[in-house]
Amino acid sequence: MESMGKKKPRPPRSFTPEFKAETVELCRRGDRSVGQVAKDFDLTEAAVRDRVKQAEVDAGERDGLTSSEREELAALRRENRRLREDVEILKRAFFAKETR
Repeated sequence: MESMGKKKPRPPRSFTPEFKAETVELCRRGDRSVGQVAKDFDLTEAAVRDRVKQAEVDAGERDGLTSSEREELAALRRENRRLREDVEILKRAFFAKETR
């Protein structure tokens, strides 16, 4: 009863850009299906499919945000969050000073 068909979640893994590019290239050449590439490299089909889609966006073959645009957006969001926190700190300091 303890396992009941549930799999343990796989620990997060990181892959080199070269490895990711290789898996995408295997799919794009048409030699192997996404499912076969995923099985051969012990990856999830969704991960391989997402990499192929992102490669198509980066190549201009599909609409969407390119990898560099995604990186820039993430950096801008981090900066925006930090600036909002700074404003909140300054507001608290100003109003704390005013109430004395």
